[in-house]
This record gives sequence, C-alpha cells and structure tokens, in this order.
Amino acid sequence: MALIVQKYGGTSVGSIERIQAVAERVKRWRDRGHQLVVVVSAMSGETDRLIKLAKQIQPRPDPRELDVLLSTGEQVTIALVSMALTALGCPARSYTGAQVHILTDNVHNKARIRDIDAARVRADLDAGRVVVVAGFQGVNEQGDITTLGRGGSDTSAVAIAAALKADECQIYTDVDGVYTTDPRVEPRARKLDRITFEEMLEMASLGSKVLQIRSVEFAGKYRVPLRVLSSFDEGEGTLITFEDNDVEDAKISGIAFNRDEAKLTILGVPDQPGVAYQILGPIAEANIEVDMIIQNVAPDGKTTDFTFTVHRNDYPQSLEILRKTAHNLGAREVTGDDNIVKISLVGVGMRSHAGIASRMFAALAKEGINIRMISTSEIKISVVVDEKYLELGVRALHAAFGLDRLSS
Repeated sequence: MALIVQKYGGTSVGSIERIQAVAERVKRWRDRGHQLVVVVSAMSGETDRLIKLAKQIQPRPDPRELDVLLSTGEQVTIALVSMALTALGCPARSYTGAQVHILTDNVHNKARIRDIDAARVRADLDAGRVVVVAGFQGVNEQGDITTLGRGGSDTSAVAIAAALKADECQIYTDVDGVYTTDPRVEPRARKLDRITFEEMLEMASLGSKVLQIRSVEFAGKYRVPLRVLSSFDEGEGTLITFEDNDVEDAKISGIAFNRDEAKLTILGVPDQPGVAYQILGPIAEANIEVDMIIQNVAPDGKTTDFTFTVHRNDYPQSLEILRKTAHNLGAREVTGDDNIVKISLVGVGMRSHAGIASRMFAALAKEGINIRMISTSEIKISVVVDEKYLELGVRALHAAFGLDRLSS
C-alpha cells in the first residue's frame, strides 16, 4: 500500500462534471489499496474573479484582507470534492490550510511554508478516509490566513507529501507532462518522459507554467518523487528525477519563456562602492524580486548605467521606487520597458558541450531578432527580446536544436 499525494489544478476541478471525474479517479486509486491525500486549487477563473472584486473596492487591495478573500476559492473546491467522493461511497474529509496547520511566514500574497502538522491528516488516513486539503493557503503564527502566490497549490502538495513522507506526489493538470516547450507556441513540441530536478527547477524559474518553482525546490530538497500527469487522459506523464544518465546525448531538454517581464534602467549613477545596493535595496524592501542585472560603466569612468528586470506586475511600483532612488543619487534619467520577454534554453548537457550560446545567438540573428540582455548559468542561457518576437524566437530555437526530433 502506497501513500500518494495528488494535486488537481483549477481546470481539473473547473466544473461539477470535472470534480466528479476527479472523485472517480481518486476512488480508483483508493480501491487499489492506496492511501490518498488530495490537494486542490480553486475552480478555474475563480481566483481572478475574486481579485477583480477586490480591485473594485481598492485599486491596491489590502494584502491581509485579499488573502482572506482569495482563500475562499479553495474552500469551495475541497467541500465539493469531498461531497463527490462521499457520493461514490468513498469516505472523505476536507480541510483548509489553517485546519491542518500549514504554518507560513507573515508575507501576505507570497507566503512561504515553514512547517506542517501532519497529525490530523495521518489520523484520517489511518481511519480509511481520503483527506482533501485546500492548496495555495496556510496560516501564520498570528492566526492570519495567508496565500502562497500563483501556483501555490503545487507547493502545498509537495510540502504535504514531504511532511507525510509520501511514496509519490502526483501533479494533475491540463497537460499530460512536461514538454520541450509550450505546444501552444510550437506545435511540434514533444513530451519528455523524464527530466532532472535541476532542469525542472530552471524551467519553472524561467517561465514554464507546468510547475511552480517553490514546489520543485521543495521536492528536490526533501527528495519527494514527483510526477506530472493529465487530469483528462491516461498516461505515465513526466517523471522528475534526481539524475539523468543520458545527459551526454540530450544537450538541451527544453525552451522556457516568460511573458511577464519588465526592464528598468537608471542612467548616470555615480560609479562608486555600494551603488548597486542603494539601487536594489529599496526594491528588495518592497518584496519585489529582481531577475537579470546588467551594469555598464560610462566612458568617463565616473558614472554607470544599471539595468534590471522584474515581474511585469511589479513594474509600476518598481518604476516609482527607482525614480525616488534616482533623485537621491543624482542620476540622470530612469527609463522602463514592459514590452519585453525572456526566452531560455535549459539542459544539463550544456556542461559538457561547447558552442550552445553561439548556436542560440546565430538562430535568433537569422530571424532578425535583436537581443537586449543575456544571462547564463551552468545549465541555462536566457535572453531578453522584444515581446513581438516571442513565438518566432521559440520556434527558431526549437528547430535549431532539433527538439522536435526527440522521442515522445
């Protein structure tokens, strides 16, 4: 008998019919003798609906109250899934994140999980019940409801699997696995049978929407076996592993991209020690994550231009903060651009193969695509380009590296 944690996303529970289909799938697993914990998201579109309601009251909703509001989406789903299981003769019990004490830090809207008290869940499993838990949410030490940010249900599922020492964590979604790139952008994209945690972590951090980055970090840290499957079709999905014996053959595993990028530049900053901190410190204090950074010293050697990227949602606030910083530093100008995207090649095989970057740049140049920024690591190369070139760039790179020829 295995203990399995299954997570179902918003599209998987987007209607009563789909919720009933999830219940039938869960019952099949239980009938095979397995213990099941089911983590669910809000029904598709519900979180966006709630955010719109909040913004009708406050353009920038109070973070604490927004968490209270958003957490109701998952509460609806857990009740309906539990009812559907009970209707099939499968004993089930639902819990909010607070009820199973998913303890988080105090950062509203982007909270991080600190601890989970699994005793209540274990008691129900031992009693023969399926436990249905609300993803995306927790509670801080003050008893306030918190949410984990977009895709947080993945993190909830992996964290619960780690706490329970589950045999496998299965992420059910609207795709049947991890692909070489988004099939909606490149129809010739192929499903990967397996991918390393390191590659999946890069893919998630670079814009792949299949899994949330923190869920992959959790899985890798606590060695939770992780599998991505389809809620609608049977199949083995994609297994995320700790090592891949075929890295010599697979130079590039996939292409990730992120539409949610924005670029900010502060021009004419004094070139002196501590200036980078003076620029990025106030951004960090606003809980805004910075991604790519470029600094160029001016010909006179006395000033520098400093460019960095942030999530597009954080662009207005970042621009406001940077203008204040520019005034304090006596900088010449602040500019910004929220019509950019990031395209990234990912593959552990990069470590043992030279020339990947030059092939990438050549493929983009052939299509007339200008590169605005470049960032590299051991297993990835990222470029920032104008948003209008996203699909063309992805398709060109997919063909240049032969990803359409991988076995499915």
